Amino acid sequence: MTVRSVSRALTAAAVVLALGGAAACSTDGAGADPDRVDVVAAFYPLQFVAERVGGDAVRVTNLAKPGAEPHDLELNPGQVGQVSEAEVVVYLKGFQPAVDEAVDQNAAKRAFDVATVQPLLTGAAGGHEHEGEAGHAEQESGGRDPHLWLDPTRLATVADRLAQRLGQVDPDRAADYTARATALGGELKKLDTDYTAGLKTCQRREIVVSHTAFGYLAERYRLEQVGLTGLTPDTEPSPQRLAEVAREAREHGATTIFFETLVSPKVAETIAAEVGAKTAVLDPLEGLSGDGGGDYLSVMRTNLATLRTALGCS
Repeated sequence: MTVRSVSRALTAAAVVLALGGAAACSTDGAGADPDRVDVVAAFYPLQFVAERVGGDAVRVTNLAKPGAEPHDLELNPGQVGQVSEAEVVVYLKGFQPAVDEAVDQNAAKRAFDVATVQPLLTGAAGGHEHEGEAGHAEQESGGRDPHLWLDPTRLATVADRLAQRLGQVDPDRAADYTARATALGGELKKLDTDYTAGLKTCQRREIVVSHTAFGYLAERYRLEQVGLTGLTPDTEPSPQRLAEVAREAREHGATTIFFETLVSPKVAETIAAEVGAKTAVLDPLEGLSGDGGGDYLSVMRTNLATLRTALGCS
């Protein structure tokens, strides 16, 4: 066993003793493999990047299960133990309060906050701010939109920075992390190019969405989002807001009202019926659906095809 492996095993053992019952619940999570870097990802897009950049050199645990809405994630004792044992915790401060608390208490020096990579957009970027939205935004990221992964170029920058962080933890494989981040960056650049070309010429540029998760996508590709609710998806829109959205949908000739895979489509269906539009899924990729199909790249390409149809792009 290498010196690094011995050190990691001793560290893991000390953490298990300190955590007691919480760590006992997490024996199948982080800390289980002394030959790989133990990474905990707070939700799916961060898991995707960690797995692609880390490759076989990392073991990634996602705190948010497929099919679950990650905003209001509550951690069980085992998951707190996973955070405590991880060598790197990849999270987005302000997006999941329970994760923030676990990191602050157990892993502050081992955490990589992707919100620090580039300045976050305000909650109103790429769309309309409406009554009540500012308050919801402030509850998440201090009025900042956390959904940065919907701009592939920003996600590529996150990958580069994560490669640097993993290289600090595991210097012997630093070059491998950098190479994998570069390869992923190439795929994300191709995705960005396809979005730019695919949305260049469209009959409409306004997207009506169930919550304003698409500010980064809208800003990058010159779209405008109109949200039924603000940054949090579980907020019920007021009757006044529903009337405003219906009016805007009619004014802009919207043919599609978008809803999400992890949120009920009822409100979107109500608006669509009122304005004579269809509904379709536009996935904010906060998590994968319960069936586990696809990954970040394939879902983003499905989103592009959906947008091209809804916006009448040539």
